[in-house]
Amino acid sequence: MTAPLATRVHLNTAGAGLLSSHAVDTMIDVLHAERRDGAYETELRLDGELNEQLYGELARLVGAAPDDIAYFDSATRAYVSTLPLLKPGPGERVILSPYEYAGNLLSLLALRERHGFTIDVIPLDAEGDLDLEWLEKNVDDDVSFVSVPHVPSGCGIVNPVEEIGRILRGTDTFYVVDGCQSVGQLPVDVSALGCDLFTGAGRKFLCGPRGTGFAAVSERLRAALERGSRDLHVSAVDARLAVEDRVHTARTLELAERSTAVAMGFLTTLREAPDPAGVDNASRAAELTALLTAVPGIEVINPGRRQAGIVTFRHDRVSPAELTAALGECGITVWTITGAHTPQYMLDRGVTTAVRASVHWYTTTAQIEALAAALRRITS
Repeated sequence: MTAPLATRVHLNTAGAGLLSSHAVDTMIDVLHAERRDGAYETELRLDGELNEQLYGELARLVGAAPDDIAYFDSATRAYVSTLPLLKPGPGERVILSPYEYAGNLLSLLALRERHGFTIDVIPLDAEGDLDLEWLEKNVDDDVSFVSVPHVPSGCGIVNPVEEIGRILRGTDTFYVVDGCQSVGQLPVDVSALGCDLFTGAGRKFLCGPRGTGFAAVSERLRAALERGSRDLHVSAVDARLAVEDRVHTARTLELAERSTAVAMGFLTTLREAPDPAGVDNASRAAELTALLTAVPGIEVINPGRRQAGIVTFRHDRVSPAELTAALGECGITVWTITGAHTPQYMLDRGVTTAVRASVHWYTTTAQIEALAAALRRITS
């Protein structure tokens, strides 16, 4: 892979990774074709790429079958378009982790208000890892699903999704993994995980265009979902208002309208993305963490025994917003996060805001050292 063209030190892949020149060229070419030939006509010409190859590449990426893949404009859209159709009711429980993303929580809390199920939260051990013994003891027949982020957005912990899958294997409980921050930097095999729903974002560690996301939805989960709305790319209505489903894959969860240019840019990204098995963001994050902890006044927020490419920190005198702005003036891009986006972990520990730096395969040691040196100057 060729490093993306960048004039700044980009340490915000957890927000959006850097697009390759090939992906940008692909999108521009599609837009020119739409202007020249028409949007529908361009979409028709690219039908094989859009409706076969895109799904095949996503299936290959996460170890799923192409029929299990649905394409969305974000990981959150994938989550909230799928899981609420399960509709657990009174007397049922849903188990979450304290690292759940607030965008997912909003959907689940609205669902709980309508249907009256109970939400339990997996406790953490002293290191900040999920208490798997508690989970094993508390998964009963009344648990509708367990939902866990592979890597949360607010810190770099890698949750033990493989071990959770082993605990749930053989039960009737559905297993949901939010892979928004993991896909592209960690290997994913949904069949090995045993998860029924895996959601991913294109714009983050896959370094695809904004407005791209997907879900891998097991046949078992699809059979249990209540029927939602269907769009015309999968269903038809006759003169007597009878509905005929022409497609019976995960694509029934999608809407038909999408940007052809963005979808083709995403396909280009998937084709050229490095094998996640060769992406060593843990070492890059460890290098960054060591340099940050040596800066006086810096507190690194890094729960858990295993970390990925996200490092979150704050200073005892300089606010996160001030740090982010000052680093920006030094040509270094980081991001100010809010604790409310991971409320059950961050807010519970008094972290209302912090700085998030995220590394990826294109991050160099020199760039990491530049961040630490700039922080020393800013906070001295």
